Amino acid sequence: MKIGVLISEGPYTHQAADSAYKFVTAAIAAGHEVPRVFFYHDGVNVATRLSLPPQDERNIQQNWTSLAKEHGVDLVVCVAAAQRRGMLDESEAKRNGKDANNIAEGFRISGLGQLIEMGIQTDRLVTFGD
Repeated sequence: MKIGVLISEGPYTHQAADSAYKFVTAAIAAGHEVPRVFFYHDGVNVATRLSLPPQDERNIQQNWTSLAKEHGVDLVVCVAAAQRRGMLDESEAKRNGKDANNIAEGFRISGLGQLIEMGIQTDRLVTFGD
C-alpha cells in the first residue's frame, strides 16, 4: 500500500512529528511504501537545520533526514508556510534577496500541488496534527 503523510504541527510543542516518524518507520518496516511526507503549517519547523536540541534528547529533524536518506522518502515543505516562518532554502533565499537559508538536508520546498499530487498517487493519506 502507498501511504502519504501530512504533518501540520511543529516539533517539540506537539507530538505530531514524532508520531508521524514512528508511523512511517513502522509502515516501511511492514512493507508499505511512503513516497512523500508533506510538512504544512507549523509542521514546516521540523525542517530547520538550525534547531539544537540537548544531546540527551531526540533530534526530530535528524530522524527525518536519516529516514529520507535510507528509504528515499520525499520530504516536502510547504513554501508559503515556510516563508511565513522565516524558513528558506538556497534558491528561495536568493530569489527573495536574503543572505541565508535554513532548510535541512533531505528536505525540499515546494507548493501545495505536491500535497494534492500525493493525495492522488497514494492509497491513503494520513494526517498528524490538529
